[in-house]
Amino acid sequence: MQKICALLLIIALALIDQVSKWWVIEVFFRPRVFEAEGASKGFIEWLTTLPQDKFPPARFEWAEYLNIVMVWNEGISFGMLSSDHTMMPMILSVSAFLLALGLFIWLWRTPHMTTAMPLAMVISGALANIWDRLRFGAVADFIDVHIKDWHYPAFNLADSCIVLGVIWLAFDGIVLEAKRMAKKEEELAK
Repeated sequence: MQKICALLLIIALALIDQVSKWWVIEVFFRPRVFEAEGASKGFIEWLTTLPQDKFPPARFEWAEYLNIVMVWNEGISFGMLSSDHTMMPMILSVSAFLLALGLFIWLWRTPHMTTAMPLAMVISGALANIWDRLRFGAVADFIDVHIKDWHYPAFNLADSCIVLGVIWLAFDGIVLEAKRMAKKEEELAK
């Protein structure tokens, strides 16, 4: 049951991420940005069209501390390893896929739901961003949190899944695993 829940979570979170990116690009920005060419695509067409042109940069002030933006991350987190080299999206995609595969093996072997769920979150985020790289050559980022002139690097829902999943995994590995080990030792001492 745990494995089925984890698989469903991977699919659901990756799909939610893709729907959010589609909505921002095709529904929110395309009608508002003069440079955008063509009519908005439906979700399935947008999701399955390979390759696609990158939408032009755009910005909409949503709230005092939040903008909706359209930026393209050609590297990994926070734009690290960005490169104009044509092979970079493929190199990053293969690397992320191998990492996701390793995490999936860990997920499949773990007996603990508290480990499986954050692994599923990280895997879903990695797969969603891989799909962006394969279609656009970069990852679509659209959430811009800021305080006055200081801006946190733009991110998307897949990035949020990865960050929250890693934090949860750290908590699981440091706190919950220590409790599991203590309980195991206590049972062995009886």
